[in-house]
Amino acid sequence: MSGAVSSGAIRKVGVVGAGTMGAGIAAQVANAGVPVVLLDIVPAGANDRSVLAKSAVEKLRKAEPAAFMHDGAAKLIETGNLDDDLGKLADCDWIIEAVLERLDVKQALYHRLQAVRRPGTAISSNTSTIALKWLTQGMGEAFRRDFLITHFFNPPRYMRLMELVAGADTDPGLADRVASFADRALGKSVVRCNDSPGFIANRLGIYWLQCALVEAIDQGLTVEEADAIVGPPMGIPKTGVFGLMDLVGIDLGPQVNASMRDRDVPLIGRMIEQGLTGRKGKGGFYRMDRSGGGRAMMAIDLRTGEYRAERKPVLPELERGAEDLRALLSAPGKAGTYAFRVLGQTIAYAATLIPEAAASVADIDEAMRLGYAWRWGPFELADRVGAGWLAERLAAHGMAVPKLLADAADKRFYRVASGQRQCLGLDGEYHDVHRAPGVFLLDDVKAAAKPVLKNASAALWDIGDGVACFEFTSKSNALDDKIIELLGKTIEVVRTSFKALVIYNEGSNFSLGANLGLALFAANIAAWGEIEKLIAAGQQTYKALKYAPFPVVAAPAGMALGGGCEIVLHADAVQAHAETYLGLVECGVGLVPGWGGCGEMLARWRAEPKLPRGPMPAPAKVFETISTADVSKSAHQAMEKKFLRLTDGITMNRDRLLADAKLRALSLVDGYTPPKPPEFVLPGPGGKAALNAAASGFHRRGIATDHDLIVADALAEVLTGGDTDIIDTVNEQQVMDLERKAFMRLARTAPTLARIEYTLETGKPLRN
Repeated sequence: MSGAVSSGAIRKVGVVGAGTMGAGIAAQVANAGVPVVLLDIVPAGANDRSVLAKSAVEKLRKAEPAAFMHDGAAKLIETGNLDDDLGKLADCDWIIEAVLERLDVKQALYHRLQAVRRPGTAISSNTSTIALKWLTQGMGEAFRRDFLITHFFNPPRYMRLMELVAGADTDPGLADRVASFADRALGKSVVRCNDSPGFIANRLGIYWLQCALVEAIDQGLTVEEADAIVGPPMGIPKTGVFGLMDLVGIDLGPQVNASMRDRDVPLIGRMIEQGLTGRKGKGGFYRMDRSGGGRAMMAIDLRTGEYRAERKPVLPELERGAEDLRALLSAPGKAGTYAFRVLGQTIAYAATLIPEAAASVADIDEAMRLGYAWRWGPFELADRVGAGWLAERLAAHGMAVPKLLADAADKRFYRVASGQRQCLGLDGEYHDVHRAPGVFLLDDVKAAAKPVLKNASAALWDIGDGVACFEFTSKSNALDDKIIELLGKTIEVVRTSFKALVIYNEGSNFSLGANLGLALFAANIAAWGEIEKLIAAGQQTYKALKYAPFPVVAAPAGMALGGGCEIVLHADAVQAHAETYLGLVECGVGLVPGWGGCGEMLARWRAEPKLPRGPMPAPAKVFETISTADVSKSAHQAMEKKFLRLTDGITMNRDRLLADAKLRALSLVDGYTPPKPPEFVLPGPGGKAALNAAASGFHRRGIATDHDLIVADALAEVLTGGDTDIIDTVNEQQVMDLERKAFMRLARTAPTLARIEYTLETGKPLRN
């Protein structure tokens, strides 16, 4: 068809509706490096007819958490209004409608879009409540062929789920192009849904929230108790249910869930009337009391609706919940009863949604993991407690047992057969769980193979084609002596048996750094020799990795802090997930980087062509970055801060990271030679005095504390080369020696030990 969009990539996107969701979607398209047009209506009496779209972009620039991955992304958004600028959509390959959830408003817009769009341009609605069959009712064949629903989750940058609904008349090829773009460019895991109320995630998620609310009221639980029970023990974020409702907005519930459950909750109505809609309002189930200049967290009493001081729940039954979920669901008392009634009803309801809402249990689990940040989906949770056991217990309590759950009996919903992950279908047979082309997960490798090497904190896996993968497995992927030891053994194994090494894991965070708990324990018993031994071993192992005779690619995602950042700095190349947050944060706990991070950052800033020449500019830049414990807010920003190089790669979709890292490693194999060790010309004592003077200025302004000056002095000595002359060269080993000495000197100070202890207890830095 002449003028139709080709089957190639989506090159430009239009978004109509500059509210929270529309603007957020536009920002994520821009984050992908794709131009986007953002339009909204002309407000009555407005001097600037495009003020809504322009204001939305300005809000995005200031948003926390940040909507843009880097400053340049905002420049890719072109703003306008529907009256004057509708023609700007003519060259868009995909137009996303994100206007009011009113059928008449949406259809009126669709008729206008038909007049300007090219044939074959995809049009989708971001609706979460209106069925596709109603949206397309009365529209022409050409429109129906190019129309689908693409339901993003808020905030669009950070929530990985996108639900896609195609109609009976939707062109399958067009749906595939949109899905591929959302996957590869926008970083979304696309779950195909049927055209049913609420689709998958919200339909089940809202049921779960409402069930948890009603059961908590019926059983007389506090909000703190409910959130502790229906939270981490079930692999659900610590916000639990009431914290989550505060986050998304309590006023959204009655609008969205009217068709989901028929029980009215008077407390919710009263809260909305009083403006208690959650974090965006005057408070919600929790709120901060700032009266008298304090900051005391308050919680609502579910019976009276009055606020009281938040109190930590005392529930001994929860201690075993994460290890033995069935024990929690079986426990006598309110914790066990509440856990069973909420989770049992939620899993049972999920089992009724196939095939009406979703094609498989895997789709439902994926939607809940990514849309509601559950660690396990409902059917994975059923496997943890036993489907047969759960069905019997539901029946014993007079609760409905859906056919899928009853038929599962002693079967698991998931299994691995011949190295392939499979899920149970409605027919009672197992079916392969298919990954999108190019998606490669370490979990799949682990399900079908045994590790090459393994200890309590790490493992080495063969991921094919001569590439090995080193995985952290410790709590929070914290780095300890076992990881350092296995990494040393890995270097020898890869040297003789593989072509390349990838360092990667599928935890929430790549690594939060060294295990501070072990360091504090060693310090408390004055085992200084053991601490220095670990620092020296880490330095030697990281440098052995850097100069190994094979390419090493680090593939971080989430937080890569302290020692986790340092291992990334030592890799030949990095393939980072877009949502990677890198930083050398040791100064926050009263230490300096001890595993070569100082030298690696000095080398990177010294090579920056825009930096003035001379011995002082590079140490000054590194001092500024490390002394403030600066952390990048994205992989793109990490390049600006030199934690990543401009030659490193960025992957938008987390599920594609390992495959991309493996390809990057293989691309480096032919002709690989290790890098040459750097040498530095550093400013010595004079440079140290200048850096200390800058720190003293911050101290006088009240920005830096007394101990910050001690830490800054130690860091300045490392970065300026210690007692060296400005005409001398300093090698890499000398910088590492200075690092180690500074680290040990600080580790012996009481304020540093106080910082470490406070951080371990609270997760926050101590300003002493």
